[in-house]
Amino acid sequence: MRSNDTIAAIATPHGKGGVAVVRLSGPQALAIALRHLSAGTLEPRHATYCRFDELDDIVATLYPAPHSYTGDETVEFSCHGSPYVQQALLQTLLDDGARLAEAGEYTLRAFLSHHLDLSQAEAVADLIDASTPAQHRLAISQLRGGYAQRLKEMRQQLLDLTSLLELELDFSQEDVEFADRSQLHTLLEQLIAQNDRLLTTFALGNAMKEGVPVAIIGSPNVGKSTLLNALLGDDRAIVSPVPGTTRDTVEGMLTIEGVSFRLVDTAGLRETDDTVERLGIERSRRAYDDAMVVVHVVDTPQDVEPLAAQMPQDGKRHIVVQNKCDLGTDSPTTGALHISALTGEGIDRLKQALVEAVDQRSLDEVLLCNVRHRDALLRVQEALRAVESGLESGVPTDLVAVDLRDALYHLGSITGEVSSDEILGNIFGRFCIGK
Repeated sequence: MRSNDTIAAIATPHGKGGVAVVRLSGPQALAIALRHLSAGTLEPRHATYCRFDELDDIVATLYPAPHSYTGDETVEFSCHGSPYVQQALLQTLLDDGARLAEAGEYTLRAFLSHHLDLSQAEAVADLIDASTPAQHRLAISQLRGGYAQRLKEMRQQLLDLTSLLELELDFSQEDVEFADRSQLHTLLEQLIAQNDRLLTTFALGNAMKEGVPVAIIGSPNVGKSTLLNALLGDDRAIVSPVPGTTRDTVEGMLTIEGVSFRLVDTAGLRETDDTVERLGIERSRRAYDDAMVVVHVVDTPQDVEPLAAQMPQDGKRHIVVQNKCDLGTDSPTTGALHISALTGEGIDRLKQALVEAVDQRSLDEVLLCNVRHRDALLRVQEALRAVESGLESGVPTDLVAVDLRDALYHLGSITGEVSSDEILGNIFGRFCIGK
């Protein structure tokens, strides 16, 4: 990508619509625009109604550098949403010296102009992809800089810590120790604790972004597949009275009160000699391991108490469901939701229980929801642990400083203080052309 070029692209979705927006950005944006507009000039940040050649009556808006999204001079043309008009207007700009923008190039220029850091640029893509209120809240929070500010504070603490040790290195020949070791330990413990807190939020943050994973488990023929279909309102899973019908996991997405849930129907847990069914049961166990919420389905009251007594303390939220109440089984058992997946009775109560299993108050806090960021913070944690071990065992200061610089590098890779063409290409390649 050549940052001194003037670039153009259609910024609105392809196809026919009432209005379309074509965006032109770069050092020659205003000059190219004025050659085709009936208006003699464009007032900054004011919408100007004018004619674009003989093609269309449009509204043009000038955003002067550096006060634009990209940091470059930018003109946006709002034209009628005819596919012909959009393409003809864009082609005119390209014929007059602009080039077609590459995927994500506008946001890349915003990053290179320091209008966004790298984590905020990634949040732009997440905001575009958001399809639920929870995903929107996460993306907006990250875009507005709360997450970046937390990382900035950690980076400054790391710089302070590194500076103390680097100062000693400068005077190493004089055998002078400037850094107060107790102060170093205290600062290091604070950094490790902050990093740990961010890492522990990943499970919830990623679940909010990708859908909270919910495993529906139980013995064969207790109604797991019927329950999945009832929750989704669709015949997603095959239902049969024959035990072992479900031999693979079946997934479906469900949004309740703005939270997206990724429901996984699993094979019935039992001993079997059937090779294919055994593979399905293995996948069921993996679905359990990956789940944040586990829905245990039983069909008799006698199964509830032993299940509740053996409930593992594994950090997951467990919901016990006593199914088939339409068959006239005993009264609801304490500790279980009494439902009928066949008739729909109690399904609304189960949906409410799923929502309550997710602490949405945490959405207002800083959450880690990006896999790339999680991997970088794990490397930061590894480096900080090496620093801690080095200080405790009396490792030479220059070797401890190497681990600190390693932590700084990985923390900087999240916000873009440290980046490579490969990282930028992977991130901005996800964007659509025009953004």
